[in-house]
Amino acid sequence: MKCPFCGDPNTQVTDTRENEDGDVVRRRRRCVKCDKRFTTYERIDLKMPHIVKRNGNRTEFDHDKLAGSMKLALRKRPVTMEAIEAAVDRIEARLLSMGEQEVPSAKIGELVMKELKKLDKVAYIRFASVYRNFADVDEFSEVIREVQARPRRGRPPAQPAADSENDLFGN
Repeated sequence: MKCPFCGDPNTQVTDTRENEDGDVVRRRRRCVKCDKRFTTYERIDLKMPHIVKRNGNRTEFDHDKLAGSMKLALRKRPVTMEAIEAAVDRIEARLLSMGEQEVPSAKIGELVMKELKKLDKVAYIRFASVYRNFADVDEFSEVIREVQARPRRGRPPAQPAADSENDLFGN
């Protein structure tokens, strides 16, 4: 490694440590020529796949765009930023595990919908309505029925009110 002070290529590593997560290595170095010390950091540089849009254009993967679209769908919903970031991390990990250089945007949309369905059903429907470009109310209804058909984990089914003989207007 070249010394940032004098430019000499001869440096020695004096100390090496990993961070708590084990994904970054910190190295203390000393220049053999000028004897100055400096720190370098080593981390894995994973290359995210390029995204192939519906029109065939290719673009680089954008973490912020992915997180932003999920945040928009989850706006004013009771989901923490930590949960959103964890979902984005799972999507990115899935994309990396595919080992592909290019991934269709449709695949990312499906991964987002899968994560949103786990996080918040309303956000899932919001995202699906834009992503799938619903043409009419029937398509909305179909997705709502699909979400309602799945049993809610950890929650008992909704019970009718005690005076269920009356409709919503008390008739």
